[in-house]
Amino acid sequence: MTKQEALFNYTLRLGDSSIILAQRLSQWTGVGPFLEEDLALTNIALDIFGRGKSLLEYAARVENKGRNEDSLAFLRNDRQYFNYLICEQENGDYAKTIIRQAFIDCFDLMLYSELAKCKDETIAGIASKSIKEITYHKRHSFSWIERFGLGTEESHMRAQNAINELWRFTGEFFEMHESDEVLLKEGISVDLKSLQPKWENEIKNLFAKCNLQIPETAFMQTGGRKGIHTEHLGYLLAEMQALPRMYPDAKW
Repeated sequence: MTKQEALFNYTLRLGDSSIILAQRLSQWTGVGPFLEEDLALTNIALDIFGRGKSLLEYAARVENKGRNEDSLAFLRNDRQYFNYLICEQENGDYAKTIIRQAFIDCFDLMLYSELAKCKDETIAGIASKSIKEITYHKRHSFSWIERFGLGTEESHMRAQNAINELWRFTGEFFEMHESDEVLLKEGISVDLKSLQPKWENEIKNLFAKCNLQIPETAFMQTGGRKGIHTEHLGYLLAEMQALPRMYPDAKW
């Protein structure tokens, strides 16, 4: 694998994870638990969409085959997407959405903090801007977990059920693939294995404070980096891509 191919694959995966997660979060717009939270989650989705747009725009430039961020976002099928599986999981109730977001926010803050120091100026610039946004996102999701875990019996139960369901998708965060290895030698990518103990420690400390438990056994799901997804992604893309596919030559 050449450096160009690795860089394209790397930025594409980061961009895919961002826009798929943002699409999921945007489904809460107008139906949040109360107005302030409705606006908060919508703004978080917009932040993540913005990051995804920047990453896909850079991926298209690196590929240099005439595609742009719109064609990458709207004209690929599910087997051509390489996002983390956790990003495509259905929102479920609000506890499930928040648990998913907390897992991702904690990982993203560590990942993008390292990417801000990488030798690729474009990725470093995107990461530096993203750090400020992710810091807020993490503070938001972590505070909600405390409210769920230390709230009522039902709120605690819903949070625990969400952890039990979603924990099996977190191992994929730390998988190293060929593109990661190639770019690691170039000072661009991040050694994901080195982030895992830090991430697990922070999540465990949060859950301990909130009387929540990590499942003792869970078979970690994988496949996102190979274009193998759960059934949810196809439905999500059908919704997200409907208009651009109906009017592919439309100008806005």
